[in-house]
Amino acid sequence: MARTEKMEFVRLMILKEDIEKVMEYLGKQKNFELTENSNPDSDSTKNVSLVVFNKLQQVREFLKIDDISILEDATAASPRDEDYQAAEKLISESHLLQTRLSAAQEEYKTAEQLYNEAMAFSNLNMPYSNLEHLSFLTMKIGMMSKEDRERLKIALGDKVVIASLGNDESRVMISSSKKNKFSLDTELKRFNFTEMDLPKEFIGLPAEAIEKLRIQNDEKKVIVSSIQRECEDFSAANHNLLSRLLQSFSVGSQIHKVVDTLDSTQRIFKITGWISTRDVKKFIEELTYLTQNRCSITKFSADEMKRKSNIKIPVKLKHNKFVSGFEGIVFSYGCPLYGTIDPTPIVAFFFTLLFGIMFGDLGQGLVFLLLGLLLNFRIIKLGKWNKYAPVFIAIGSSASVMGILTGEFFANSQVLIPLSRAISGLFGEPKDHILHLMPEAGSMDKLFVFLGFTLAVGFVINSIGLIINIINQFMLKRPGHALFGKTGLCGATFFWYVIALVIRMMFFGAAISILDIVIIAIALCGVFFASPLERLVEGHRPVFENGIGIAFIEGLVELLEVVSSYLSNSVSFLRVGAFALAHAVLGFIIFTLQDMVAASSMAGGILVAIVGNAIVIVLEGMIVAIQVMRLQYYEFFSKFFVETGRQFKPFGFQYNTKEEKK
Repeated sequence: MARTEKMEFVRLMILKEDIEKVMEYLGKQKNFELTENSNPDSDSTKNVSLVVFNKLQQVREFLKIDDISILEDATAASPRDEDYQAAEKLISESHLLQTRLSAAQEEYKTAEQLYNEAMAFSNLNMPYSNLEHLSFLTMKIGMMSKEDRERLKIALGDKVVIASLGNDESRVMISSSKKNKFSLDTELKRFNFTEMDLPKEFIGLPAEAIEKLRIQNDEKKVIVSSIQRECEDFSAANHNLLSRLLQSFSVGSQIHKVVDTLDSTQRIFKITGWISTRDVKKFIEELTYLTQNRCSITKFSADEMKRKSNIKIPVKLKHNKFVSGFEGIVFSYGCPLYGTIDPTPIVAFFFTLLFGIMFGDLGQGLVFLLLGLLLNFRIIKLGKWNKYAPVFIAIGSSASVMGILTGEFFANSQVLIPLSRAISGLFGEPKDHILHLMPEAGSMDKLFVFLGFTLAVGFVINSIGLIINIINQFMLKRPGHALFGKTGLCGATFFWYVIALVIRMMFFGAAISILDIVIIAIALCGVFFASPLERLVEGHRPVFENGIGIAFIEGLVELLEVVSSYLSNSVSFLRVGAFALAHAVLGFIIFTLQDMVAASSMAGGILVAIVGNAIVIVLEGMIVAIQVMRLQYYEFFSKFFVETGRQFKPFGFQYNTKEEKK
């Protein structure tokens, strides 16, 4: 069985002139985990790369260029002098464009406001200047809501005349006799009237003034459009440059952020961290070459570090692309302890197997397979979901194989009959379905056999979990835990012997003997006295840590738990068969409903088939996936995940980290 990778602790002493290129090397390799440093908080105002990065982000937003989510350029490096010069030029030119555009837009806004106000006065038939020289009337021009206008009419009655100006009813001209000027002014204040200043440009007749402002407005609009086109051309010409600079300064900002936290003197920086033993030799050679032998490298084994400080060593797993897709399932439950067995390959196999058994349909399985291939070749980009492409390929293949066995193709049980007869004919009498799961007369014995098969799969999974725990405990130098307790050798012996006894009684007619009772009793005694026996074997004293009474109570609880948990762990795998049957029945319902609708409408039958299969793929696919994960968590992981480790998290460059967004 695969174990977690061996790790080593490395201490680097790097000269000041080499520190940036060393950090750049570490970030690109992504195989070195930095330890926490004594100065975790750095001053972002001193991070020059971060300052430039934020300015470039402002340029990107101004030019309306979409931001990237990951470092698309694998060669992205810390910015050089020429990058700073290019960034400064780009920021300066962009700022100039932005200033010009803002000024032009402000002038256009002013011109547009003047023109709109002039249009409000377009129904006056006299020069505006004459309004101020009337002998008997007082006139006010301004803004007032429709509701306040009605209230003003009620308040002053015939003493006031209100006329709307232009198409905008909010602009009004209010007239009254000059003897009512005081009362008019008082009421206008009460009803939220805002007087408007007549624009100075309005000289002469309204039509002349309006035309002049219209021309001015159009000219300002043309200028704005022209500058906007300049911005679009500038954006297109500098898109690639801006993307490259953003990535470069993103890398640089992360390097500076880490460097600021390192322990250092005026000339030397200290870097400490973890790396896989497999990578150490190449790591030392490349660092020595990179710094031209101007660095000090000291390494310590994981066991040596653990003896010194009893720290948790980070856990790194090494898998191929298929198995690595299932790492998320393991880490979502917990991280294996360093030096123990890596359960990921086992999870990958049984997850694929169980999903296929519960979701047997060739057509629906091919949908998952196709989705996995599209994710794998990044034809479809779904961010973090792309790394689960192997999972979709695996479950799609498994469901397709099970679909061939059950004869299901998009819930249709007739299409694959020729294939089923051809395959089954190679091994005897041809059959319409190699494995017929639909409950019907004469097939119940086959269903019981199938359910028995799922229980057997559960027995294998439970047993592997127990074996992993026993081996892990010996590796961790905990022989007491490996031998005693419900998941130790005693508990495993009870589980295996009871299963063997049940098989003997059911299929061979054997009776329970004294030897059977003795073996089971010895195994249960190891479970009952697990705590004191563990302390005795591992050299801990006193043996009864909390007294004999407490030990007795704990033993009773362990006995009850070992019987109930092994029973529930075994029976729980009946759900695999139950979901397989439910999937077959649901497919039969969709197929029957499709035939009924197709009898009156072919299009309706096709629609039923599409909608029905879509619902099964999405909803039942999710439910089956959840059930498989539940079986992994509670029946498999619970056997050996008694303590979790710490996942290896190497230093690597990302784009748009939270720190960069500040």
